Amino acid sequence: MSPQRVPLPTPKRGAPSRTDAVRRSIDASIDAAKTALADGNLHLSAPTLRWGLLAVAVGAVIAALLTLFVTGFDAKGLEVHNPGAPAQTVLDKEFGTAAKGDCLSWTKSDRSDLVKVNCASKHLFEVAADIDMSRYPGKEFGPGSRFPDSLRLTELKEEHCVPAVQGYLAGRFDPRGKYIVGLMYPSPDGWQHGDRTLRCGLQVAASVGTPPSLGSAGEHDQSKVYEPGVCLGINQNLPTDPVECAQPHAVEIVSTIDLGTRFNGGPPPKEEQDKFVEDECARTSTDYLGSPDVIRNKTLTLFFDYIDARSWMAGSRKLDCMIGKGADREGFAPITGSARGDILINGQAPVPPPSDGRSTPAPLPGAAPLPRPR
Repeated sequence: MSPQRVPLPTPKRGAPSRTDAVRRSIDASIDAAKTALADGNLHLSAPTLRWGLLAVAVGAVIAALLTLFVTGFDAKGLEVHNPGAPAQTVLDKEFGTAAKGDCLSWTKSDRSDLVKVNCASKHLFEVAADIDMSRYPGKEFGPGSRFPDSLRLTELKEEHCVPAVQGYLAGRFDPRGKYIVGLMYPSPDGWQHGDRTLRCGLQVAASVGTPPSLGSAGEHDQSKVYEPGVCLGINQNLPTDPVECAQPHAVEIVSTIDLGTRFNGGPPPKEEQDKFVEDECARTSTDYLGSPDVIRNKTLTLFFDYIDARSWMAGSRKLDCMIGKGADREGFAPITGSARGDILINGQAPVPPPSDGRSTPAPLPGAAPLPRPR
């Protein structure tokens, strides 16, 4: 059975800056996924998976998305340097002095134990720039000014953090990669006491929370890939963050393909990528599952993505091969259990399709047959 890929709209990380624009971007991406699957093609690419990882979360609303995915942090609990305070907490000292290239970490939900760590260690935020907004002319950031709302913070992130991150990475930021642009800002109390410092940086993209990162973002491939055997959870029929495969999930990672082993120079044409990745996904899925018949017998489908020019120029070279089951009308069906063992799809054990005696298994409904030599 041929792995499937049809490119769908890729979200712009960090844009737009207004609620309506964000809602339109989310709706467009989800509608595109619905249309592709309603056509019976089971075409759901990793751009949609990534968009699902960023844009779909349980009970999320537009305001929450703006706060979590655009600014990266809420306004509560981020006590930065407070010149009016009688003493400095650890957070005041560490966050208040964080500068370009510093990495920050914490364990408490209110980030009261925030510390600077070596970027080679696990960390949650890498600072690309610290910007003192009090130096900007006008009254907006002057003494006694009002604390900005989430929409204004979104605009500030777009205006200052997106270019700051691009500059920090020398223009090699992958907008479809593992990182998103983040903004850390003073709490309302810190703002009231005169703190106007914004810290722009990078954090690992996720639906909920902030996964840890190892190493500086500028030192390694930014491809958003996972280890073989990782399962991505499911919400509203779209993949989310990694979960145990015993829990309901949308897809299971079979392998990671490094296109850098095949292609050099500029971005390769999609057709050439497709052929290479398709062959590699078919080969590695057999290695992973132990038999070429497992995918067919368990009524699953292989999916893969492609690397566009922006990601290629940023240095990303890796893609995941993944297996899942398309829902009847939209998105993925929930699967429990690893495909290397017994699984349930929508709570039911899969029924293998009847064999017609051919040496090549018949493709599942909605999956294209293996391409024939020309």
